Amino acid sequence: MNVKASPARLSTASASFEADFRARLHWSADTDAAIEQVVADILDDVRRRGDAAVLDYTRRFDRLEVDGMAALELRAPELQAAFDNLPAVQREALEAAARRVRSYHEAQKKASGESWSYRDADGTLLGQKVTPLDRVGIYVPGGKAAYPSSVLMNAIPAHVAGVGEIIMVVPTPGGEKNTLVLAAAHVAGVTRAFTVGGAQAVGALAYGTATIPAVDKITGPGNAYVAAAKRRVFGTVGIDMIAGPSEILVLADGTTPPDWVAMDLFSQAEHDELAQSILLCPDAAYIERVQQEIDRLLPTMPRAAIIAASLNGRGALIHTKSMEEACAISNRIAPEHLEVSSREPGRWEPLLKHAGAIFLGAFTSESLGDYCAGPNHVLPTSGTARFSSPLGVYDFQKRSSLIEVSEAGAQALGRIAVTLAEGEGLQAHAEAARLRLRQEP
Repeated sequence: MNVKASPARLSTASASFEADFRARLHWSADTDAAIEQVVADILDDVRRRGDAAVLDYTRRFDRLEVDGMAALELRAPELQAAFDNLPAVQREALEAAARRVRSYHEAQKKASGESWSYRDADGTLLGQKVTPLDRVGIYVPGGKAAYPSSVLMNAIPAHVAGVGEIIMVVPTPGGEKNTLVLAAAHVAGVTRAFTVGGAQAVGALAYGTATIPAVDKITGPGNAYVAAAKRRVFGTVGIDMIAGPSEILVLADGTTPPDWVAMDLFSQAEHDELAQSILLCPDAAYIERVQQEIDRLLPTMPRAAIIAASLNGRGALIHTKSMEEACAISNRIAPEHLEVSSREPGRWEPLLKHAGAIFLGAFTSESLGDYCAGPNHVLPTSGTARFSSPLGVYDFQKRSSLIEVSEAGAQALGRIAVTLAEGEGLQAHAEAARLRLRQEP
């Protein structure tokens, strides 16, 4: 295959850098109006007709000719059989990845997911009660590729959080089920699973049907139709995030083998044509060596055409004045995946404020984080790492404030509340507090 990949070559020393940089970063998250209308119609239909609508759209979009919803549910024995029939090396890899993901999220739960309370001097109890969601839905993509890792990353933190039921939906176009996805559902503790995808799956999870139970929150990535559907059902249910194209940013000091960095750039570019791969480096000669490795390695890639389209359309190799400047630019980008590919990654990590996940050192490839390091691979994209976090146990929990006011506490707090309530003109609020004040003889 004769494909070429020439990421934009930018330099912070250039007078046009700011304009060129902004143009390269630009990506519109606006959903096409036609997609929005299709999604709105599907969701309305699923809300009104339930299972019948889900079946109609599954026949239409996934080409599955089935008699009823029972044929779309993946039962526990089928998931178990998928796991049992895997080659030993795949079973062991799946279990090892699941152990690491579970271990990380159990540590996360201990650090931030426990209830707490204290009593102040007058005996008033104040605190926070942390409880899991009752039921969540996880969407697992199944179009261009199958993603068993997404099953682990969505289901395991929900399981660790204590969610009562985990409902998985996954499209199976043409009826082709991916054995690793089914096996991952078994390993991760999915409660029920359905071979349904697209906006109709999101609608079924949000509104519930006779077969698919309504959930409290939907997590997991999907195509533009899935993203538009998640946006529309937010408020009826919670959602994790609206994910944009995949991103990787590599901060390199020139000490990592250039073919490693070239392949790391490929690792996100191969997702789709809109994915973004950027290299920031103060060594111009090293950038040239990375480009040479891109030229050498690209023809060996099965998804070379997608990688080339991604790098040509949105990729960039940026020459910076220093690693400090590279860190500052990285903070402006707030990438999904950030590799610090240097001899002293600990020197630069304190300068980095915004990223979905930070991979420290030349041996820490982004792909290890995608599959088996332990931290979650569902990460904020499109600069939202400035204010968003990776998917975690906390996404499957909610917090309730605890307040138990003693009689003594009611005297002090009541007077404060009366004053403020009257100042707001809310007399019933004031009286509710005043009634609990001791009447002086």
